[in-house]
Amino acid sequence: MRTFTDNAGRTWQVAVSVTGIEEVKAEADVDLLQLVEGGPLLERLMRNPVVLCRVLYALCKGQMEAKGVSAEEFGRGMAGRAITEARQVLLEEIVDFFHQEGPTIRREAEKLLAAYHRLLEAVNLRLDGVDTDELVERALASVDGSSGDSPADSALPPDR
Repeated sequence: MRTFTDNAGRTWQVAVSVTGIEEVKAEADVDLLQLVEGGPLLERLMRNPVVLCRVLYALCKGQMEAKGVSAEEFGRGMAGRAITEARQVLLEEIVDFFHQEGPTIRREAEKLLAAYHRLLEAVNLRLDGVDTDELVERALASVDGSSGDSPADSALPPDR
């Protein structure tokens, strides 16, 4: 059993067990047994914080009730660092539960996270090369050339 701390300073214990897998299936409609088959579930857990938090909610529901924490309060406490920490804790618990398949699951998760970080790096490098002054000038020139509206008027959102 491992723990993580949410952004409200609350500590949560995460344990993956047969009962926990059943609770995740019932509460979050996520079948953790699919992890041994490969497929998109691991990627969803690694990249989608909403799916991750639904799984964590199911695993921590009893603790939430004991602490008087609602699902909404739990969700509000999950962002940024807390999600990163909770993702790692859940992954380690999954690896331990699926003892034989665990090393393969961990390796796949590490590859997914490495690919995700490389993608972010590439996007940041592209963004570093963007000249925002040039983009504004081109947008204004485009607006000036296509209608009689003034640049200030065209910058306003359309009326709805």
